[in-house]
Amino acid sequence: MTIDTGKKKNTLKKTPKQKAWSILKTVLLYGLIFAVVYTAINWWRQPVMPADPQLQLTDHQGQMVDLATLSDDKPTLVYFWGTWCPVCRVTSPTINKLAAQNNYPIVTVAIKSGDDQELHRYLSEHNYSFTTINDQEGRIFADWQGQVTPSYVILNKGEMSQGLTGVQPLWSLKLRLWLSTIF
Repeated sequence: MTIDTGKKKNTLKKTPKQKAWSILKTVLLYGLIFAVVYTAINWWRQPVMPADPQLQLTDHQGQMVDLATLSDDKPTLVYFWGTWCPVCRVTSPTINKLAAQNNYPIVTVAIKSGDDQELHRYLSEHNYSFTTINDQEGRIFADWQGQVTPSYVILNKGEMSQGLTGVQPLWSLKLRLWLSTIF
């Protein structure tokens, strides 16, 4: 035998507007947490400009590249990558597009990617036309205290203005280069 006390549970149902607002708040909260964590990790892993950086380098074809001179006129993007890096296979086409637009100087540093002939073959196979320094032993990347590929450095007037890591969309790189002209 059950006894009905006549009391009903007091449950409040949310209206569709309240549900939507709750979902939006949750998404914004998780988005903010993601942005803070991503920014902290990116800041921690970004390359660091050496006290006395070597800014005059030779590309894989024997041409002299002077990063200080390039960055005097416009901010210059230095892209650290490797032929062996799976993430770089995603980011390198973006860098190639940015270099083809010819709005800003782009110099890439291929880390431990074989000798000059192997690197040239790889660049040709992928139709990459960006200027590439062959860092066969990883010394340049080590001087910049690089921890992860891909990594990016924006030089302005010979000084590092920004450092980034990971996948960067084209719009983000363009924005950062443009901002480096202002600040």
